[in-house]
Amino acid sequence: MEEENKTTDADGSSTPPLVAVIMGSKSDWDTMSAASETLTQFGIAHECRVLSAHRSPTLAAEFAASAESRGLQVIIAGAGGAAHLAGVMAAHTILPVLGVPMKSDALKGMDSLLSTVQMPAGIPVGTLAIGKAGSTNAALLAVAIMANGNSNLREKLRQYRHQLEQKIRETDLS
Repeated sequence: MEEENKTTDADGSSTPPLVAVIMGSKSDWDTMSAASETLTQFGIAHECRVLSAHRSPTLAAEFAASAESRGLQVIIAGAGGAAHLAGVMAAHTILPVLGVPMKSDALKGMDSLLSTVQMPAGIPVGTLAIGKAGSTNAALLAVAIMANGNSNLREKLRQYRHQLEQKIRETDLS
């Protein structure tokens, strides 16, 4: 996994990241790479990093506190177990934070889901499904959030949804 993943424009120039895909440990990359792949599919510049709410709390807080000033628009945070990373991010920024609970051995991700979704009133975290489906959907939700102010992105999202529908329409069970 690269610490930072930026898309490149057609002219070869680098685009600053608009979305951060962060995770509690490198072992989460197998799941969180789905968010990165989806953002790349939509041409959205993003960065991918490992930050821990428990092992590097100061670094995580500094990252969240500086996110808006660095041009980020959405943070996608994946974590397992106690899964406090999304909440820590949300506590230190007003940007939308989307939480992706990781599947765990002990409770199959239910511990991660409940830790992510049960934020106190006033500090919201949008929580997605456990695992890769949640990672993909977090990226798609980030696209939808940013599409509100970007007509090109809105059209890409419409085309993506149309392609999903076409696949269903063309499904033949014979």
